[in-house]
Amino acid sequence: MAYTDIAIIGGAIVGSSITYFLREEGFAGRIALIERDPQFAHSATTLSCASIRQQFSIAENIRLSRFTLGLFRDLEARFGAGADIGFHEKGYLILASPAGEAVLRENHRVQAAEGADIVLEDAAALKRRFPWLAAEGIAAGAYGLSGEGWFDAHALLSLFRKALRDRAIDFVQDSVVGIRTAGGKAVGVTLAGGVTLDAGIVINAAGPQAGGIAALAGLALPVEPRKRSVFVFEARDRFDDMPLLVDPSGIYVRPEGSVYITGGAEPYETDSAADPADFEPEWHYFEEVIWPVLAARVPAFEAIKATRAWAGHYDYNTLDQNAVIGPHPEMPNFLFCNGFSGHGLQQAPAAGRAIAELVVHGAYRTIDCSAFGYERIAEGRPFRELNVI
Repeated sequence: MAYTDIAIIGGAIVGSSITYFLREEGFAGRIALIERDPQFAHSATTLSCASIRQQFSIAENIRLSRFTLGLFRDLEARFGAGADIGFHEKGYLILASPAGEAVLRENHRVQAAEGADIVLEDAAALKRRFPWLAAEGIAAGAYGLSGEGWFDAHALLSLFRKALRDRAIDFVQDSVVGIRTAGGKAVGVTLAGGVTLDAGIVINAAGPQAGGIAALAGLALPVEPRKRSVFVFEARDRFDDMPLLVDPSGIYVRPEGSVYITGGAEPYETDSAADPADFEPEWHYFEEVIWPVLAARVPAFEAIKATRAWAGHYDYNTLDQNAVIGPHPEMPNFLFCNGFSGHGLQQAPAAGRAIAELVVHGAYRTIDCSAFGYERIAEGRPFRELNVI
């Protein structure tokens, strides 16, 4: 029976960020980073749309993403010469109908107070800025002038994973099938291969499977996988100034090299947990729902050709679509870093830093993540993020 000081369940961007910052904060003990799929073929990290934004409704979410933005601007200093994630800083443009204008304006007020470089414009101003945009039914839009855009998720994950190679990390390729507890503490994990690993601290960074991992320890976590399809299409016209555009319907579109990607607006409250093995895109949804919206919002998209698609799973927090960060109050050495509901990739470095500070120093130092604590889950008290895309 082996022992590790910290067992981290999930080795994609969240688990890798936690591991990286544990070493950065000076933790010298043994760390086991457990990942069942080291190729990350079905990881939420690598199947995401790999975007970063500051346009959230909650100040704490803006702070998490702004930390990651700072890391993006400092890649070479942190990871070495040539570190690059292909960051396209072209902004988000979130549109609101008259019914949604008040919420958009309130969100913008919160963003501005946090220092986010977001401009709020009416339909006429948006049309002047983006002539290809059809502004019918639009009251206003919030556009990120800087600090928002998209990047290469594989490249970001690779930077973190490579940085761990010389930091004395035990990389474990296996699935966790059991968590042993005793005296109100997590004391070890059982792997599918039959190995039992004693642990001083267990950290749940299991993405869409986090709810199941928590259940192994006898803990309730309202996080489950939700399937989201992403479609790739070609169009005759190229709009080099196009940001990541979010229609009031929730459907988004953005450039991706010589093509475009689109998705969004799947029902959030009415759908259910995805089959963990289901990664088939919902092609009918593109034809029936997405394409008509694209054609109405960007008339040049009336004639497009869908070429391929993929599906990934959100780690969806059914309580409030917000992260759960920190220890369980009744099992303090079992920590959560879960439930980001679609914005985990952009917030993982900040959340990883927060967990590392909590473990090493006993308190948050860079970003206070107390509002994301498990206590609200136990109380059924939502800390709701309104800008879930």
